[in-house]
Formats: sequence, C-alpha cells, structure tokens
Amino acid sequence: MKETEQQKKEREHEEDLRRLMEFRPIDDNFMRCLFKDNVPLAELVLRIITGKKDLVITSCVTQKDMKRLAGARSICLDAYGTDSNDKNYDLEIQREDKGADPHRARYHSSVMDIENLDAGQEFKELPETYTIFITEKDFYGKGEPVYVVERMNLTTGKNFEDGEHILYVNGEYRGDSDLGKLMHDFNCRDAKDMNFALMAERTRYLKENPKGVEEMCKSMEDMRNEADLAARKDIARSFILMGELSYEKIAKGTELPIEEIKRLAEERALD
Repeated sequence: MKETEQQKKEREHEEDLRRLMEFRPIDDNFMRCLFKDNVPLAELVLRIITGKKDLVITSCVTQKDMKRLAGARSICLDAYGTDSNDKNYDLEIQREDKGADPHRARYHSSVMDIENLDAGQEFKELPETYTIFITEKDFYGKGEPVYVVERMNLTTGKNFEDGEHILYVNGEYRGDSDLGKLMHDFNCRDAKDMNFALMAERTRYLKENPKGVEEMCKSMEDMRNEADLAARKDIARSFILMGELSYEKIAKGTELPIEEIKRLAEERALD
C-alpha cells in the first residue's frame, strides 16, 4: 500500500531525528544551525583559526547568498562574518576534496570582493577578506594544522598585499593547541566530549532541547525541499537544452511555474 503524505512526513521526521544524533559540527546540515546568528561562537572559531586573539566579530550570518552580476554563478556562503575593522570572513565546511578545489577558493574570494565594492568606490576601499576552508581530511597531506595561501610577487619575492587571504584548515589535525582541540570538537557527535563550552552548549541545544531539535528538523526539511527543487530545475534545463518540448510542457512535467522555466531559458541564453 502506498504511504500517505502524512505517513511520509512522519517517516521523514523519524529519519531526521536519527540523523540528528549522528551530526557533527563538520557536517553542513548541522553547521548551518550551529553558527546561525551565533556571533560568540563565530568569534571563538575565527580567533583560533586566524590566531587573532583580540578579533571582534560584529555580525555572522549563515547561508548568505552572493550574486551581484547577472548571469554569474551564485554561491551560498556557509558562514559569513564581519569584524570590527570591516574585514570579511567566509567560513566553509568541505567534506570532500573536490569541494576544496583552489579554484573554488579563488571564486569565493572574488565574490566577496564584488559584494563589498559599490559603484563610485575606489579599489583601495576593498576590505580585507579571509576565505577559510575547514576540510574533513588533510587536503595538502603535509600534516600541518593550517595552510595559509597568500599572493606573492615572484619577481621581488615579496607579498602582493592585496588584502586577500585564503586558509585551509586541516580537519584531521589533533594536538594540545586550541586549534587541535577545536578540530576535535568539529568531529564530535556528543556535546559532553567537546573542549569548548560555546560549541558544546550550542550542540546540546540543537540535539537535546525540544526547540533546538525542532529548529534542526525544520532545517533538514528545508534542505530536502531545496534539493528537490534543484533537481527539478536541472531536469528543466535539460529539456530546454534539447529544445523538443514547449515551455508549458516542461513546466507541467517538472511542476515548476512557467515563469521559472522562462527564467531558466534566459539564463541558458546568457551562457
């Protein structure tokens, strides 16, 4: 017998509860809620990673959408923060090596530049930016806790000093340093095993407090809906590319509004 819509929702909710218990801060789904509007936690993590003990974070948002150029590929930053000196930080979790490709880091950095320079401003007004990838594995395989990437003038041997900074944090690193302890926490499922109180408190809230559990379940449901929508858009793009079906038929088959089909077609024409 085919399950009803209500039975499907109940089944998915039970699956979400089981998944929630297995989540770690280094998991995207969990990280979204962990850092959401959580300035103190973002400040703690960025202080440890950058080594700036006096760093003051003034804002932190998760899943910040960045797209200011028509036709350009949009990205959604995992956690985006600004400090008291107007420096910007993009904190990304990368579970797989392909997600940590250097070209991706370059693009994230460039998108932050576009986002932070308005018409009429001088180029020297660009704020310093930090693109930080926390990778589950040691991306460069050298056993270092952090790999710092800076542009350099190869002829003079000096730093280019353009204000762009890229850091790869080794999620496998363990040690007695704060960074080693932080990476341990990022890989913990249970709050009681964590070193840092701010991380443990937020983890405990999201996994044990009824309101926190509800917030996490809502986030997972949203992600399912986002994935379903993205899949239907991909199907629509394929049909548009084939050019054999009318926009009306594509809209009906993918259950997308006709306006969205037209927008996807226009987007395709710009490529």
